[in-house]
Amino acid sequence: MITKKGTVTKMSGTQTIRVEVVESRPHPKYKKMYRVNKSFLAHDEKGQAKVGDLVFIQQCRPVSKRKHWELQSIVK
Repeated sequence: MITKKGTVTKMSGTQTIRVEVVESRPHPKYKKMYRVNKSFLAHDEKGQAKVGDLVFIQQCRPVSKRKHWELQSIVK
């Protein structure tokens, strides 16, 4: 399973959270590291996560049109 670590930026509905993941990638030619921000919608079955929490999400079967991730654990 693919897992990612990010922060919860928004709670939309009772079981959906938006998680922003920040990754560092090297430029193909110049090899300088740069940051890439990407947001994922994740399914939170119990509604545990709050805005600002650091969480792990893992890939799952599609829950809806844009939700393909689920909350694995809350770090902080």
